[in-house]
Amino acid sequence: MDLSVMFFGADQPADQPTDPAADPAAGGAAPRHREAYDDILTVARTADRLGFHAIWTPERHFQQVGQVFPSPPVLSAALAVATERINIRAGSVILPLHHPLRIAEDWAVVDNLSHGRIGLSAATGWHSADFVLAPDNYEGRREQTLRDIPLLRRLWAGEPGEFTDGTGTAVSVLPQPRPVQDTLPLWLTTSGNPATWEAAGRLRTGVLGATVGQSREELGEKIARYRAACAAAPDQGGTDAHGRVTLMAHTFVGADDEEARRLAAVPLKRYLRSYVRQTTANRTADKATAELTGEQTALLAEFAFHRYLTWGSLLGSAETCRKMLAGLRELGCDEVACFVDFGLGRDEVLAGLHRLAELREEVA
Repeated sequence: MDLSVMFFGADQPADQPTDPAADPAAGGAAPRHREAYDDILTVARTADRLGFHAIWTPERHFQQVGQVFPSPPVLSAALAVATERINIRAGSVILPLHHPLRIAEDWAVVDNLSHGRIGLSAATGWHSADFVLAPDNYEGRREQTLRDIPLLRRLWAGEPGEFTDGTGTAVSVLPQPRPVQDTLPLWLTTSGNPATWEAAGRLRTGVLGATVGQSREELGEKIARYRAACAAAPDQGGTDAHGRVTLMAHTFVGADDEEARRLAAVPLKRYLRSYVRQTTANRTADKATAELTGEQTALLAEFAFHRYLTWGSLLGSAETCRKMLAGLRELGCDEVACFVDFGLGRDEVLAGLHRLAELREEVA
């Protein structure tokens, strides 16, 4: 089982909203964001040196969570030249927000810069505000994502596609530059819907899921569904018949359980409150979620934090995390994407990465 590092977007403390008009010299938005990019590059170089398998970065728009992640290919280009061997992945690219030709061209650049180390997880998108970039694509975003994955594979492999140009004429175009990898490593991102796991299997992509929000038994059932769909699907220039399951998990390996939980408690609960607020701002949020009070949000974050300590997270001592990794491997997980940027300081993240690296060979 491989261990990777994942950024998910907790770059701005939820209880300290950024003032866009703040004076940068006085500690406004620009210095905080600049420091966040410095942190990302430092963590990436450290993960590369310690032998982690990959580094994942998300796509985020217009929200409190993830202000420094609007463009995965731009940031990944920086990571490509800052590292030497670690795989560089987008977790995720929101396919309905972008033209397939644009995705193919941007990521071919990064593939060349990295000498063939990139991979993408395709996402349908979920937050209505993101779709100010492509409002006509919101309703049919799932169907478009599943439709565009085969097209993206063909474009990456060097097959021309037929598209409409500025005069309304159908023309055949081939994206440039050509990538280093003949086959584009692809995953499909899922928030837990079993139908998405099965769709990933039918498309012979990997699947990028999470431990949060589901029991061990539920997760095991979804992995089994994915494996069965993948085995039954024809070859499509993607993964093999076994597929690849990558699971995200909140991660901080402390000197002992008490230290890990003490240091993680405040930033993780703050992150969870911010995430809930982001969810309530979605135009399609259910009424109960949209009407959560501040007190209810805090209680929900407290409940979620304590649940993480019992199942699905890597928050604890090396021994506690070793047991969790062993359990995920038994479920059929091929890779754990360790979500490290939920609000801890740079020194704590780096210390946790060094401890996690010591476990890497034991779970290989």
